[in-house]
Amino acid sequence: MLLACSLSACVTPPAQTASFVPGAQAEFEGRVVSVDTTPWAYDGNAVVMVATGNTGIVQVQLPARWNLCQAEPPGDVQAFKPDDRVQVAGTFTEAGTVVVCEQPRHHLRKME
Repeated sequence: MLLACSLSACVTPPAQTASFVPGAQAEFEGRVVSVDTTPWAYDGNAVVMVATGNTGIVQVQLPARWNLCQAEPPGDVQAFKPDDRVQVAGTFTEAGTVVVCEQPRHHLRKME
């Protein structure tokens, strides 16, 4: 029984905090879980899933049309690999989702 309770705690999504308010600015560090640039083929947002220590998995979205963004392009997104340490600054659009685009200080950067 204790094992079952422990396992269920591992898959419980993190509680929402005030920082998950749509429009709020987000800055955090984490580790890349996965990278999907397929949506760029049809003008969608690429998605980099980032695991953080205190908020769980965050979906970092990167628009296909960087010319419409204030942020600098992130470079070779496909070069990100699982477990790469990254730093993110963006805007929460909904719980667990951040878009890197609207402000010049927004970024997705690999940390050394």
